[in-house]
Amino acid sequence: MTTKTDAKGTALITGASSGIGAEFARRLAARRHRLLLVARREDRLRALAEELLREYGVSVEVLRADLSKGSDIERLRLRAAELDDLEILVNNAGFGTRGRFVGMDPQKQHDMITLHIIASAVLARSVLPRMIARGRGAIINVSSVAAFFPLRGNATYSATKAYLNAFTEALHTELIGTGVRVQALCPGFTLTEFHATPEYAGLNVRARVPGFMWMTAGQVVGESLRALERGKVICIPGRRYRLLTRIGRLGPVAEIRKLVAARLRR
Repeated sequence: MTTKTDAKGTALITGASSGIGAEFARRLAARRHRLLLVARREDRLRALAEELLREYGVSVEVLRADLSKGSDIERLRLRAAELDDLEILVNNAGFGTRGRFVGMDPQKQHDMITLHIIASAVLARSVLPRMIARGRGAIINVSSVAAFFPLRGNATYSATKAYLNAFTEALHTELIGTGVRVQALCPGFTLTEFHATPEYAGLNVRARVPGFMWMTAGQVVGESLRALERGKVICIPGRRYRLLTRIGRLGPVAEIRKLVAARLRR
């Protein structure tokens, strides 16, 4: 239990065991939010929970779940629906793949669609009624700049992130006047464990992408929370990425895709 009396409502964060999700947990704990942390790696979650309790004295609940599985989505949906004080939902859980669509494992494609799209939509639907009734709350859907640049070898990932952007923008229009805010967070290359998976083995993305293109999880989350306070619906952290997506929307998308793809193939 929290040792303070000024704790705020609960923040539910998926994919909270590392990277952007763990950074959201730290930032929101510092703001006195109680936490429900969700991920597949329970040992990582428990270590983070102990850190946050020690540092901030907030209540932290840990729930192990694989949100690419329908049964775990339903289990989390039911738990989220029980939280009368849920103020923030961060749909952060996700993963990347590498390879052309026709050559990818169909189950992995299915899991990605379930995790990025189905889980995010189900959880949003579960928590929104109470947020609307209370007249406050926020949902952050962690998307990607890949939503703006569908690249060869990244078909399903880019498509699921584009869905999150469109879904968030549409929700925003429906929630005007309710006091509930929504955001699609679209980071570029971020220093996390995202590329430390078998899918990216041997690619050495960090060496191939220039250092100035990388951001820390702290920078990404800091910009997200500041943008949320300003009511910004699509948040693209980093000036370079905002410029890149702006150029892409206006003009030579195909050329930008070629440049990015060539950089990652080297």
